Amino acid sequence: MFNAAAWLIDTFYGWVHNYAFAVSLAALAIMLLITPLTLKSTKGMLEMQRLQPEMKKLQNQFKGDRQKLNEEMMKLYQEHKINPLASCLPLLAQMPVFIIMFRVLRGLTYEPVLGKGFAPKYISKTSDLYIALKGQTQMKAFGLNLAISPSQAMKDNFSKGIPYALLIVMLGGLFFIQQRMVASRAANPTMSAGQAKVMQYLPVAFALFQVFLPTSLVVYYATQAIVRIVQQGYITRRFYGEGGLGHQAQAASAKARELGKDGDAKPSKQKDEQSQAQAPIQSKRVTPGKNRPAPSGKPSRPVPPSKRNK
Repeated sequence: MFNAAAWLIDTFYGWVHNYAFAVSLAALAIMLLITPLTLKSTKGMLEMQRLQPEMKKLQNQFKGDRQKLNEEMMKLYQEHKINPLASCLPLLAQMPVFIIMFRVLRGLTYEPVLGKGFAPKYISKTSDLYIALKGQTQMKAFGLNLAISPSQAMKDNFSKGIPYALLIVMLGGLFFIQQRMVASRAANPTMSAGQAKVMQYLPVAFALFQVFLPTSLVVYYATQAIVRIVQQGYITRRFYGEGGLGHQAQAASAKARELGKDGDAKPSKQKDEQSQAQAPIQSKRVTPGKNRPAPSGKPSRPVPPSKRNK
């Protein structure tokens, strides 16, 4: 896998002879490969949301029988031809891709002895990229050394490290725009304002983490973020138009929430009725004690003459 990713970067470098463009084109190619998977997972997620009223009814019906509930849920998925794990596939694919690209970009600028020049890994020694990097101490593109991290660049020379910092700021802005696009079309009414803010700014925190990674990886993620913004715009137009699958899913989610409220209210109402039925009936008959005055409105018992003087 490392050799395949390095070959991809090497192929694009042979076309453009620019390290930043080669990494960007590799990121673009990988995103084009993942896009069908992303579209399929988005559609599967919306179809799952559209089934939420039926799922909620099954949950209310088989509340005490977990096994029967799972069987009925699987029947529902098979009937509508839905894979409940499909929405997780793009997320699962991102982690190995991150590890591969990190290892490859670090391997291309590998220095056996610090300051003695690169000895690139994972590519052929006759390739254009290997020949260009062999023995070099920098991987420069547009005045930036892509082999070092932004934090290292600012540590070596703060004024010359400002462009690296601006690149991190740009990456954070791209992540923020992408997250805002997702949040604006799929707002979750059950999520608190604080949780929504955390989800919105979490990608920005991930961008700040890139300050410790090679600048070439920052270029890679910036290109992917731009592609994702275009991708999210296409998803919004395709699925969230008037009467689209996205609108149907949102309406179904609202209906499922109402069913959930009704399901929670019914057991409470039944419990109140049972408690009222089981409450003991208190007698209203009051018998005054000996030598105590009778309640008002009732005639008192006459006192015998022999006891009046005592």
